Amino acid sequence: MHPQQKYDLSSTPVTIVIPAYNEEHTIDEVVRGALANIPNARVLVIDDGSEDRTSAKAMQAGAEVIRHPTNKGNGACLKTALRSLDGGIIAVLDADGQHDPSELPRILEQLKDYDLVVGTRKFSSQEGSPLRNFGNRLLRRLASFLAERDIPDLTSGFRAFRHEVAIKFLHLYPNGYSFPSTSTLSFITAGYNVAFTPINVNSRPVHTKSKLRPFRDGFRFIMFIFRIITMTNPNKIFLPTGLFMVLVGILLTIRNLILFQQFSGGIVLFLAGGINIIFFGLILDQFASLRLQERD
Repeated sequence: MHPQQKYDLSSTPVTIVIPAYNEEHTIDEVVRGALANIPNARVLVIDDGSEDRTSAKAMQAGAEVIRHPTNKGNGACLKTALRSLDGGIIAVLDADGQHDPSELPRILEQLKDYDLVVGTRKFSSQEGSPLRNFGNRLLRRLASFLAERDIPDLTSGFRAFRHEVAIKFLHLYPNGYSFPSTSTLSFITAGYNVAFTPINVNSRPVHTKSKLRPFRDGFRFIMFIFRIITMTNPNKIFLPTGLFMVLVGILLTIRNLILFQQFSGGIVLFLAGGINIIFFGLILDQFASLRLQERD
């Protein structure tokens, strides 16, 4: 289906996917809330190697459960869900109760016109240390620059998308907590329609804590951003970098010729490096164009 077409939701199956790891205190309430707001939906909990009663409580609340034998990560849960489903619409909720299931109908309704709808959190509602919030702002600005459009929330896990589109990028998704950022950038840079809609976020329950590690996961987020852009829009990185090196190399060469009447071997190598980076970016861009061609 072409991303510009309207999407008929009336006869499309909806699956609500809830990745969960040691969430026995909240999972039943989240599952019941999802079913109460989307009664005809299939609720699929991916138990990521929990050591508590997460699976049992999810099934008691009415969910289907796929269990990982070991803890693999949030992204691995979503990949398991994508592989287990044949199509339709997928909505994703966190298992800790921060996402309000009553927002689901409004999120899903927008899939009539969009391929991915991301629930964006208000900055004041985001929990975490000042360092973590600063890192999120930095990542959003970097991603917005590279993707060439405003991305108000790069890491929100509350989202809905079409299975047929998301499955195309399965090989790009990481196993860890970068699935939201990677999938968002994949959809945008491939030219699909992406909407960001404000949502309310509940406070994190006192018995739970964030499983993110700011320094480790922040570094990984940046690496995934560059990985996606390199595969889809490489000239956004390589062209300005190469041109900068060429310009600096030319200016330094002119300076040396004027002052010392000679060439510098180091500057020549610097100039050649810039030229190589430009051509390397052009080659990657050709591969990216072939990769993003639609397949019937």
